[in-house]
Amino acid sequence: MLQFSGGGQAHTCDGITRRDFLQVGTLGVIGLSLPELLAAKAQGAVAKDHDERSVIMIFNLGAPSQLDTFDMKPDAPVEIRGPFKPIKTNAPGIEISEILPLHAQHADKFSLVRSCYHTGAAVHDTGHQMMQTGRLFTGGINSPHVGCALGYLRGRKSDLPAHVILPEPMGPTGGNMPHGQDAGFLGKAHDPFALMADPSQPNFKVPDLLPPAQIGEVRLERRRKLRTIVDETVNNFAASDNAKLLDSNFEAAFRMMTSPQARAAFDLAKEPTEVRERYGMNRFGQCCLLARRLIEAGVRFVTVNTFLTVFNEITWDIHGSNPFTSIEGMRNIVAPMYDKAYTALLEDLSQRGMLENTLVCNLAEFGRTPRVNPAGGRDHWPQCWTVYFAGGGVKGGRVVGASDRIGGVPAERPVDPSEVVATVYHSLGLDLETKLPGPQGRPFTLVDSGKHEIHELF
Repeated sequence: MLQFSGGGQAHTCDGITRRDFLQVGTLGVIGLSLPELLAAKAQGAVAKDHDERSVIMIFNLGAPSQLDTFDMKPDAPVEIRGPFKPIKTNAPGIEISEILPLHAQHADKFSLVRSCYHTGAAVHDTGHQMMQTGRLFTGGINSPHVGCALGYLRGRKSDLPAHVILPEPMGPTGGNMPHGQDAGFLGKAHDPFALMADPSQPNFKVPDLLPPAQIGEVRLERRRKLRTIVDETVNNFAASDNAKLLDSNFEAAFRMMTSPQARAAFDLAKEPTEVRERYGMNRFGQCCLLARRLIEAGVRFVTVNTFLTVFNEITWDIHGSNPFTSIEGMRNIVAPMYDKAYTALLEDLSQRGMLENTLVCNLAEFGRTPRVNPAGGRDHWPQCWTVYFAGGGVKGGRVVGASDRIGGVPAERPVDPSEVVATVYHSLGLDLETKLPGPQGRPFTLVDSGKHEIHELF
């Protein structure tokens, strides 16, 4: 991830550490070069009518229970249906859980896919990768996050990065594999910008976006020296693509760092108090508000992680016993926070005329077991769960697919992770057969050949 204050001690041949370059963003926040853009357009990667579309991907780390949120089974035995009752929504024929009453008022804006599944291991990391890249990490090949691929193909629209992760990348979730939130084989130059801060805190700032006068002379002089080193590198290796890439990275990062537009986009103090409170004065709520501001300012793709880990905090991971969450914790803490922020975001985008050009997708790594476990919770279940989409050309008030009578497996229209990712690309107008330069010169299409978007949503 691009973190201006990131760690790491890998040295270049000139003795400069990797951290030195990260401090000024030399490995990230880069736009697409003209030759790359022309090549992408030549192979049909960019659809002009969709070029202005953006995406807010809300990733529900921990995985909500489909049976307690969007795919309830009120006629099943109590150990299957759980403690909550379904309620009607403003979309005819659609019912959801009583723990999401604000969602029920906006169901005409989003559509549910109740038949998502994958065949990988029932661990968080596996689902994270597959749902954000369309592929599983195998054979050492780390595929790029959909937002990173978008940034590679279309570049930035402003001084801001093409892809931003809020509030920060996913942390430990019990595995030891990539989470699918970086640029993978596209290289670190196309990694997202990670905020690495809690925007709900009273003194919230993005330190590396402060103007030079507030940075301090010592840090500014350090950056000047690095600029000199980069200049020498380019001069010495003028014909080198790597040198040109390094220089472009530096220019893009420094432009963002000193950009009034970038500082303004991240400045939540510009929002009225009542707007901030409508989203909820918590980390997730303020990240959703910040996502709207960033899309308005020209960011193409924002990923919002609802949570950062599944350990020792209240999350969607409702195993029922410590260090995980109980169903009661989901009902009393997680669901109200989530319900408030998501619906405020939909209202805001709709009222500002942004929803048609902003796809909001709510994803998760898997579902939860149909049967309540002895601790009163539900365990990992990749065999079936619900995701949903709004805006970006998606028609609201629909249900795609169906699960069986206990919410255990798809009964109609099974949808795998590659189709979910293909749907995001489709909304953006990208040709699914567009080639990305993979490792060792092997080209990769955006999604596996033969995979298609969930066309019923459009």
